[in-house]
Parts: sequence; structure tokens; C-alpha cells
Amino acid sequence: MVGPMPSIDPTPRQLEDLAGLAAQVTGPIRMLNLLRFREIADYGNAPDPGENGPSTGAEAYGRYGEVAMQEVAAVGGSQFEAAAAHMTVIGPEDEAWDLVAIIEYPSPAAFLEMIAKPSYRACTHHRAAGLADTRIYMTTSLSR
Repeated sequence: MVGPMPSIDPTPRQLEDLAGLAAQVTGPIRMLNLLRFREIADYGNAPDPGENGPSTGAEAYGRYGEVAMQEVAAVGGSQFEAAAAHMTVIGPEDEAWDLVAIIEYPSPAAFLEMIAKPSYRACTHHRAAGLADTRIYMTTSLSR
């Protein structure tokens, strides 16, 4: 039995749905990121920028994160939380994650603005090289 295909990037439909929500949700959002890294980064035919041999997935994702967090700040966002994930307590036992990160943005529009910027898009190859799988959930506070 083959498991589900990994998800790395949003589908066009998911981006359309998020753009539709941007007109309705005007306040802050938090993106809950569940991240699973590759053991060895996969840069495809491009050279691996690792200085000491092949990069790990976490190292490649770290390269992405350095630039991405600058881009998050440029649209008014910030890192709310980042934590190592240790085990699944409730859920499929074969669904394990390495890192959980929560990034806060002033609005869905700010997130969409960020991911459209050429300076952000220029670093996403590190993200793709480092991730084996991911889930990102857009959330809003219930206390607003």
C-alpha cells in the first residue's frame, strides 16, 4: 500500500480559496506549519550549497527560513512559536513531524503579498529541497 503523496506547495485552488478569504478576513491570522524534513536535501540538478557535503533537509529549510522570516517581517508578520515535534499523541502513528511553527500575519492579504514577492520566491527552492512533507493551516483567533 502506498501512502498519500507529500504536499509541499499549495495547489492553485488552495491559493484561490485563500485569496477569496482575504476579502472576508481582515484581521490577524496565524499559519500553523507542520514540517517533516528530508534526511538529505534534494536540490535536483542544482548544486547543493552545503559547505561540508550534502545538506540535511533541516539545513536546507534553515536557509529558506532565514530569508522567509525577513519577508514575514517586511509584511508586518512575526514568528509566534517554533517547537520541535516529538510524537503523535492523537492521530495516525505513521504521521510524524519534525517541527511545528506558528507564524502570525496581519491578514491573509499580507501572507499573499509576501508569497508573491520575487525576493521571497527566490528562496523557496531551499524549502522544497528540505521538506519531505508539510501541512499549513490558516487559523484565526476565536477570542476576537
